[in-house]
Amino acid sequence: MSLTMRLIGRAAKGALGLAKEAVDPDRALQLGMSGLIEAARARHESDPAPRWRPGEPLKLLLAGYVGTRNTGADVRVEEMIRQLRHVFGDDHLELSVCTSDPELTRGYFRTARQLHIPQIFHKFLYDTVSTQHGVIACEGSMFKSKFANALSTMMVGALGLAAAEDKIAVGYGGEAGGMDASLRRLVEKHCADTLIICRNEQSQDVLDKLGVPTAPGTDTAWTFEPAPPERAERLLRRAGWDGEKQVVAFCPINPFWWPVKPEPLKAAIHGLGGGYDEAHYKSVYFHKHGPDVDRALEQYLRGMAGALKDFMRDRGDTWFPVLVGMERLDRGSAERLSEILGGDVPLFISDDLEMYEMVALLRRCSLIVSSRYHALVCSMPGLVPSVGVTMDERIRNLMADRGQPELALEVDDPKLDEHLLTAMENTVANAEAVKDGIGRCVVDNLERMGRMGQILEGYVREKHPDFPFPARPDDPFAYLPPLGPTTAPLVQRYR
Repeated sequence: MSLTMRLIGRAAKGALGLAKEAVDPDRALQLGMSGLIEAARARHESDPAPRWRPGEPLKLLLAGYVGTRNTGADVRVEEMIRQLRHVFGDDHLELSVCTSDPELTRGYFRTARQLHIPQIFHKFLYDTVSTQHGVIACEGSMFKSKFANALSTMMVGALGLAAAEDKIAVGYGGEAGGMDASLRRLVEKHCADTLIICRNEQSQDVLDKLGVPTAPGTDTAWTFEPAPPERAERLLRRAGWDGEKQVVAFCPINPFWWPVKPEPLKAAIHGLGGGYDEAHYKSVYFHKHGPDVDRALEQYLRGMAGALKDFMRDRGDTWFPVLVGMERLDRGSAERLSEILGGDVPLFISDDLEMYEMVALLRRCSLIVSSRYHALVCSMPGLVPSVGVTMDERIRNLMADRGQPELALEVDDPKLDEHLLTAMENTVANAEAVKDGIGRCVVDNLERMGRMGQILEGYVREKHPDFPFPARPDDPFAYLPPLGPTTAPLVQRYR
């Protein structure tokens, strides 16, 4: 038996033994991942993995939450790829992207190879990272228990495996927030030799306390250029828009059915007779569910509906409402909101539309109300006034960054309809000032994104001083991918 197989077997036996003692299935996933990282470290010590050598392409694996028709996640990775190609040069780079469903990312990430990552991802990462020169973790909510410990475990796994083999291990534009104790320990143990470029200071503070190296950054969706506005207009006309009315978009979610957790017993029941079908996410993973979740969701959707009805009451002749689902998971919430509104509000959901159409649609709006962070970010380069209804700190931080903290409301606000209507009316009444704050924020974040490219270049130079980076001026904007007709004028105006 080879040394590698003995190490894997030893790690698996230890992980299984500990997992039997663990009540929480999330903990079992973490133990298994931790065991394989240690196996990779031992493998590397006895048989060092090949390093990058001059003359060959730098092989980087992008690990993130793609393949679910989450528009924001897909846009983030698309723009990372464009920036990486710009920073490193096409001739010296070989990119691979993990996707949970290649059919749902078909046609995306055209310059990168797509690799199907299974829901139980441990062995895939162990085998795949060993063939790469480094890992770029792509998920925005990188280290948080709010959504799914399993997703953060995947991020730690990819980064930890790369670090264990002394490879490039960078989290790019990620966030850290509230973590369960076991996830916090996992991050502390396996990310000490990585670099996490964070999209806000709060995340840096969280990781600094765990001894994880950080650098300041931002999101990577700012440079995205969508389909032409004419395509969005065709979609709207098919839905009944007259070509004249201003468009107001609501982007609802289910804020209350998180986190997703592995539930083997529920998975068995679901497999046998379809039980827990409404809560089933995929594989062995299930959303939080129950009467409390249902009541909270209904209150939130009725608050959104009440504000939209009141907004439209005196504006029906001049505004056209639509509902937008930024991820296919949002379809249920959007359909329920449509029912509450009377069933005649058009729906645009990402399982029907590609990311280029989704963002084009957002930028054709005159007002957006969103619980999706990336609906706001992706619309901002189009200077679309927007209001956030948030379940966590991401939208709060974004609105504070815009200098408009009053435009971040809470999903569990018992007076959401009243407060949201006020925010919408104030946003419309002060649209030019809101747009000015948005424009300045976009350009500030473009500069931060450029600095991320500089930081990444410096990090890779330390690992591989002979890498032939293209020559460019010491200017963060020179580290951005080519800017399109939407963002380039903003830079000229606000820089």
